[in-house]
Amino acid sequence: MRAEEEKAVEQAVSEETTAVEEAVHPEAAAETEGSEESVEAAEEGNENTFEAVSQESDNTSEATLDDSDVLAEIDGMKKNDAAQMLIEKTKHIVNDAEKQMEVCKLLLEEDLKGYSDAKKALEEEALNESEELLTVLGFENVEDEDGEREEVVVFERKEELPPFVVKEVSSGKFTGFLMALIAGFLTFAGMVYVATEKVGITLDVTKMPDAATAKEVFGWYATLFGGKLDLFLGGAFVGIVTLLVMWAVYAIRVSTKASSNLAFAKQQLSDAEAYVKQKGNCKEEMDKVDAHMQDAISTMKSFQVLLHEQNAKLKRIMHIEGHKENSEYHDKSREEMRHTRILIDAIKEFMSIPMSEEGKLSGKSTLFLHSAKSKLQKMIDRLY
Repeated sequence: MRAEEEKAVEQAVSEETTAVEEAVHPEAAAETEGSEESVEAAEEGNENTFEAVSQESDNTSEATLDDSDVLAEIDGMKKNDAAQMLIEKTKHIVNDAEKQMEVCKLLLEEDLKGYSDAKKALEEEALNESEELLTVLGFENVEDEDGEREEVVVFERKEELPPFVVKEVSSGKFTGFLMALIAGFLTFAGMVYVATEKVGITLDVTKMPDAATAKEVFGWYATLFGGKLDLFLGGAFVGIVTLLVMWAVYAIRVSTKASSNLAFAKQQLSDAEAYVKQKGNCKEEMDKVDAHMQDAISTMKSFQVLLHEQNAKLKRIMHIEGHKENSEYHDKSREEMRHTRILIDAIKEFMSIPMSEEGKLSGKSTLFLHSAKSKLQKMIDRLY
């Protein structure tokens, strides 16, 4: 009967410990599962903060996914219109990616501020006092610290990609018009020169030719059709040929430019998609970073509460037992000192490790946070 009662008490204590463990640190049951639960808890706690990032990320994903459909849509369009459509699409996905990055930066700044505030509160309201009390009580730190710890850069972002500049395209109509004018002038001059050579006349380019000379030069083209020298018929032929050449040059220029514009727009869209994919890791990385920082802030607050409690115990020891050699304090008092030192060392080790590594969440920081939480949980288990 006695054994059954003890077993029931142990089971109740175990259930209570488990409940406390889940309330304070969800990952105490298993390292991998606990880490996942911690991330989920942080994400749920930050649901409103992440809403903007998620929305921007979804918009960017949709834009990228729709690009395969865009290429099918432009099949029946004019090349210049298709090129303009692709450029607008490119602008859209690049702008969405840039907006998402801005939201990510704001979120990271908020997390860093929260971490900085939690660290400052921990140090000023508990940690520094704990170390001072241990020094007064003569409790030596096992780990010898050489001077003050260097200031740690909590999270350093990876060097950003240069902004993607979407380039516009021109229709080629203006340059086509200029080229057509040049081609028309050369055609007209060339036809006049051929006619003068055929009729044996040397034109004086410094003055306007008289009607007789013009009739002889332009009329020569009328004789090609079996007619007589006719200024108007020959002039009309020269004019039509000149206009046809101008139209052909203009059409070729515009058509060639339209083809090159479409090829350029397709390539630019492809480059933009690659750029967006590189930027697109922001949401994933920020999920991890935000969850880690929220977990760290929560852990530091728990350390602050426990160290407050330990400080009260150390003050009680000083008040009741007075000042004497550390070895002369009661065993239970020395045990409290030792537990206080374990808490101090655990959280200081974590705070001394940068959270970033090549712009991403540091695995070392994750391990040290887990170690600190594990020691915190042992202290909680000791209390309950």
